[in-house]
Amino acid sequence: MNRETCVIDYGMGNLFSVVKALEVAGHFPYLASSPSEAFSAKRIVLPGVGAFGEGMRHLQERGFVPFLREWSEGGRPLLGICLGLQLLFEIGEEFGPHEGLGLLSGRVVPFSPDLGKVPHVGWNQVRFLGHHPIRENLPDTSEFYFVHSYHVWDTPKENVIGTTDYQETFPSVVGKGATLGVQFHPEKSQDAGILILRNFGKVSHATVSCH
Repeated sequence: MNRETCVIDYGMGNLFSVVKALEVAGHFPYLASSPSEAFSAKRIVLPGVGAFGEGMRHLQERGFVPFLREWSEGGRPLLGICLGLQLLFEIGEEFGPHEGLGLLSGRVVPFSPDLGKVPHVGWNQVRFLGHHPIRENLPDTSEFYFVHSYHVWDTPKENVIGTTDYQETFPSVVGKGATLGVQFHPEKSQDAGILILRNFGKVSHATVSCH
């Protein structure tokens, strides 16, 4: 069971709070700053705080872009958190368009300062749209902690596991096969966040659509 969950260290965000939350959720996490260190893991967590383009640059410099694409295409469990969720998509529009990992179809676009405070910070509801292993034992509507200025837009509905309302309704939990993402911070979301991480430990190659 030891060292089965790899947390990608690419210089973006506080990794240790994620590692600690994974430990509480029953994982045996470790940090990896290169693909060779991550290769033997059973599942991967891609956290992150910061700008989309900078995140992709750091992943590319450390050799993670082709590695993560191959990992996802092979059906192996991958969870993106906050910026990590956004990087799963095709395009991010922060400081101009930037190419993402392209594991999920869609774009990452900004909230409008004309429609409300930016960033979106604090507790908000996630409405789960169906049954999926990542939300096992969670009610259809659950509260999680968010901090973000950009959100997913124009992704196929079959990839949307949960939605949240802020300025508009946006996908806050997404997935295709065993590649999953949450816009909120599970490590800051108390019991509900720990349950999300625990459920991710049960996700396998056999994960199916929530619809």
